[in-house]
Formats: sequence, C-alpha cells, structure tokens
Amino acid sequence: MSRRAVVIGAGLAGMLAAAALSSVADSVVVLDRDDLPDGPEHRKGLPQGRHAHLLMAGGLAAMEDLVPGVSMRGHLLAAGAQEIPLGMGMLALTPEGWFRRWRHPGPRMMTCTRALLDWAIRVAVLANTDVEIRKAKALELMGSRERVTGVRVATAAGEEELAADFVVDASGRGSRVVKWLAGLGISDVRERSVDAGLVNATRLYRTPEGAGRFPLTLVQADPYSGGPGRSGMMLPIEGDRWMVSLAGTRGGGEPPSDPDAFLRYALELPDPIVGRLVSGAEPLTDVHVSHSTSNHRRYLEKTREWPERFIVLGDALATFNPTYGQGMSVAAMGAQVLSRELGRTGLTGTGLARRVQRAAARSVEGAWTMAVSQDVWYPGTRGGSPGVADRLVTAYTRRMIRTATGSYTAASAVWDVTSMTTGPARLLRPSTVLATLSGPPLPPAVGAPLTKEEREILRGLDRTGA
Repeated sequence: MSRRAVVIGAGLAGMLAAAALSSVADSVVVLDRDDLPDGPEHRKGLPQGRHAHLLMAGGLAAMEDLVPGVSMRGHLLAAGAQEIPLGMGMLALTPEGWFRRWRHPGPRMMTCTRALLDWAIRVAVLANTDVEIRKAKALELMGSRERVTGVRVATAAGEEELAADFVVDASGRGSRVVKWLAGLGISDVRERSVDAGLVNATRLYRTPEGAGRFPLTLVQADPYSGGPGRSGMMLPIEGDRWMVSLAGTRGGGEPPSDPDAFLRYALELPDPIVGRLVSGAEPLTDVHVSHSTSNHRRYLEKTREWPERFIVLGDALATFNPTYGQGMSVAAMGAQVLSRELGRTGLTGTGLARRVQRAAARSVEGAWTMAVSQDVWYPGTRGGSPGVADRLVTAYTRRMIRTATGSYTAASAVWDVTSMTTGPARLLRPSTVLATLSGPPLPPAVGAPLTKEEREILRGLDRTGA
C-alpha cells in the first residue's frame, strides 16, 4: 500500500522535512500557496526575506545529513554563498569590547541572501528525491485528536481532501496550527511572545573593487545600556555584493528607510565602521524595512495529548529575533530530528510524532533562551522583563563575553554555542568557567582588529572624513 506524506510550506523547513520523509514515504507532496520563483528571487511569505540571514555551522551540519547524495556546503558555495570563519574572518564589536581575531578559524557560517538559500535547498531536494510541490492552501487538518489523516486544501480547482500517512506543518510564522489543533479537540497549546519592537533596514551594495576579502563586520546592540538597541552589520553575499543590515528597538532606536538617514544611522553606531565602509560603496537597491521580528513560541511539546503522524517544525513552531541568526539552523535541526526518528521507527511508528515534537523543542529552547534573555533588557519590550534568574545569567554571560574579547578559550566556547555546534552547557564546562572567572589574559583591543590591508581598504572607502 502506497504511503504518502504531506508537508505544508515549501520554505527551508518544509523542503528539509520533505527530504527527511522521502527516505521512508512512497510519495512526498509539499504544499505552498505561493508561486515559487525559478531562480534565487525574493518571494512572498518571507517577511524577513530581504534581510541578513546567517546559516550557522550546526544548521549546515544538519542539512548535510538530510539531502541524499549532496554536500549542501559544496552546493551552497557553488551557488555563490560565502563561508565565514568566525575565529579569523569576522570583525565583531560586542557591548564588552571588540573580539580579537585568532589564527584558528573556529566554526564557519554561510552568508547569502535568503532567496538564494531557499532556492538552492529546493533545487537540491527536488533533484535528488521524488518530492513534488503543489500550489495549494492548507485549510485544516483531517482526523482526530488521536491521529491526523490528511489535510483539507484549497486549489485553483476548488477544495479537496488530501489523505496522508504523515503531515508536517512548516508553514512559517503565520501558521494556523493552534486553530487546526483546536478543531481536533486539542485546545491547551500555550504560547508566548517577547517583542523588543526591533526594526530591520537593509540595503545591498556592490562590493568595491579590491574589497572582496574584507571580513564580515558586526556592531552589536547593547541590551544593558538602558536605552534602545542599535546595531549594524555588513556581510558579503553572492554576486560580489555586500548586504548591510541595520537594526534597532522601539523607543527611538529604529533605523530609517531614507538612504541618507540610513548612512547617518550607520555612522552613529557605537563604532562607525559599517557606515564608513558603505559611504564609498555603490548602492544597488533601495532600503527595505521590516517589523516582523518578535520572538514567538508555541509550546506544542507540553500539550496533554498529541495526535499521531503530525508534527510542526520551523517558524511554525518558534520564531526568533533575527538579530541572533539562529532560526534557520533550528529549522534544519528539527528536520534532522525527524530524519533520525524515521530511521528508527519508519513513517507510522507509534509515538513517533510526540518524540519528534519533544526533541525538536530542545533545539528551540537553546535559541529561545539566547534571544529572550537579551531582548527582555530593552526598554519597552513586550511580553517579558528580567527576573532574578535573568540577572544571574546575564551577569555570568557579560563576564564571559568580556573575557572572550581577550581569551581564545572563552571565545571558542561562545562561538560553539552561537554556531549551535554544541548546547548552552558548553558555557559551564570547567575550562570555560575558569577562564571566565580569571578574566581576559590580553588587554582590550583598541579599535577594530584590522590588518594593514584592511585599514587601507577602509581608508579608501571612507568618504566621511572619520
């Protein structure tokens, strides 16, 4: 008897889940309500699609396990993505000072437009599996609180019922899963939102001649200053371009959409380096602004009952402030969990869906804690404020970051956790705790740790007189 799996959503989470399902299902159908572009082009349904996206090392490692016969790293690099070694290929100003650059590369992350990433993953999955994509809008789940049996969908021809042996909701932050579950009789889903009111503003520039190897440059926001957060980033992307993303929280930190004001905002950050870089670069686009940046989580793993053969992954499960760059990696790791459990029990194993949902929540928890523990400090944040535990964690974290500005031991621990190659427990290893308590063995860096060549590039680009 033929076994069919249905995935709702053809974004990154949906296509990776489809790849996982393709190894055990006879057919995998991915539903998406939008027309999908034939190339790496922006599409509807991705509110943050024009802004900076970072694929962390842990997320890439998960992807490598999911698409049969494909090195996703090689595939993305061939498509134009850039690979950034955190230890030596990044300039980062934290609230505690500049991170040094070391001889060791450390974990590597991939940078490119979200359009390229989604397209490249979709191409790889479709070329190496029997997954098919259909244009349709999911209306509701079929089945009962004990078991989901399919999806009722709307297509150009009308409504129909699509039977399935397994269903994945990867429809993104706009998912209607809480309503769908209520229709099955499951109404105890707890949700939480923490919203710092972050606004993103992004513009693309042509990489200036001779600056193709300039490192990714990041000026982080300071959640602890008592004022609104302001940050800026320049990251190299495909097509010999720089993506410049500015971000700020409510209460006066919001970046503008006007091009001249955009540059002034970048120059007025705690260090003007991002503004100095782009002051002499050729802009290729207008400034794109987005407000869809809140942290929102659905605690589906905590419901009293959960239907067999149905799971939720990606942004439909949890969204994060994009400043921290972990959403895509969490989605990939959720699909990896699905793949692992399918390999153990097959498509219809008893308790499979509950196990996957609970295991996926563990990846969510680490990213959620990292994002929310900082966002609650911004004035005007809705949905949370720092408690006693937050204050204790923050005190340790700030001391560790301060140490990491001059200690490779502490810096490597920070990179491992932010890259999602290990969990937050990495920060509590004896060697990390000892380094944190001892403090940085090297003095604070005075200014950005630039090489001689990079200083010359910056001087050549700087038209502000800084």
